[in-house]
Amino acid sequence: MCYAVNAQQDAQYTQYMYNTMSFNPGYAGTRGVFSGLGLHRSQWVGLDGAPRTQTFSAHSPIGIGKIGVGFNLTNDEIFITRETYFDAIFSYNINVTEETKLSFGVKAGAQLLDNDFNRLVLDEKVDPSYLQQIDNRLLPQIGLGAYMYNNNYYVGLSAPNLLENDHFEDSDGVARIAKERVNFYLMGGYVFQVNDDLKLKPAVLSKIVSGAPLQLDLSLNALMYEKFTLGGAYRLSAAWSAMAGFQFSDAMMIGFAYDRETTELAQFNSGSFEVFLRFELFRQYGRILNPRFF
Repeated sequence: MCYAVNAQQDAQYTQYMYNTMSFNPGYAGTRGVFSGLGLHRSQWVGLDGAPRTQTFSAHSPIGIGKIGVGFNLTNDEIFITRETYFDAIFSYNINVTEETKLSFGVKAGAQLLDNDFNRLVLDEKVDPSYLQQIDNRLLPQIGLGAYMYNNNYYVGLSAPNLLENDHFEDSDGVARIAKERVNFYLMGGYVFQVNDDLKLKPAVLSKIVSGAPLQLDLSLNALMYEKFTLGGAYRLSAAWSAMAGFQFSDAMMIGFAYDRETTELAQFNSGSFEVFLRFELFRQYGRILNPRFF
């Protein structure tokens, strides 16, 4: 007997507003400085085989600032599967108005796929052709993105992987047991200056993929005294989240997030945890970018 199922493919982030380049290559270079970020996420803690994700990315403008370059490294583990992504990123931005820019980005790279079927506990005999170990299978990747922004708002549209690679095949290479789907991301945010010491930023991220319901993340963050960030988020029909961050200096920020499921899955785990560290280096002319909310 065979069944068809749909499941999470791309890594999921609560603090997507700080990890934008993972899913939109148009973001590369838009902060105006060399910017690096490291992030760790433990999803559904306490549930055996739950997703765990680590991401490191870095990007910078070059030349007169119209070109951005970067790279992204992501390690994503779910049960018996581990996927490692390596991406090189290039972007080019144009002036839409005197204050607004539009950045187009492309990324190219590869994915290493590992599967350890020895971790499976089987109640009945399974065709061994479906249980062949996969070690460092190399799969190509290419993605596109556009990102428009100024000092007050941003909006982006992207497809981080356009290639629908087959993950597993039977021994004859005929039956596709698992196949990637193209994920489309639409995001946006706006910064409201309440007073000199308080900024509010509502933001939204939507993910559209064939065979799955629309995923919608809604968030609201408050930046106080250009140092402290507090916020909350809701993932449609999935989870609520709490977020906090601290800007140590113009060059360094740390952030935390906690998710709690709103589905029946909540009774089987202790929630999801996320932490990131962002660091930024000097501009070409010796000035540091003032802390920006996105």
